[in-house]
Amino acid sequence: MAWTLLGVAGILEIAFAFYMKGSEGFTRLVPGVLTVITGLSSVLLLSFSLRTLPVGTAYAVWTGIGAAGTAIVGMALLGDSTSLPRILCIAVILAGVIGLKLVSVN
Repeated sequence: MAWTLLGVAGILEIAFAFYMKGSEGFTRLVPGVLTVITGLSSVLLLSFSLRTLPVGTAYAVWTGIGAAGTAIVGMALLGDSTSLPRILCIAVILAGVIGLKLVSVN
């Protein structure tokens, strides 16, 4: 269950970054409110997962999902660069997240 909560927290972290971009510095109400909701929800679910997962592993996975996912969303929806080196770096982040899950005892 902790890993599921952590995965959802990571997805909410992606939504948080996406809505923050759309809030244009919190000058747009709906994206601004969604930024706060998704950010708080992400941290709350991360904290629940920390009841059983090691803090270093959980935090690294959470930030890895958020970083890689946000970069992918940026490329797919916001016109961010899709250069090969960038894609390879995202793949390395995802490999690290998967590796942490595979070697975790929880």
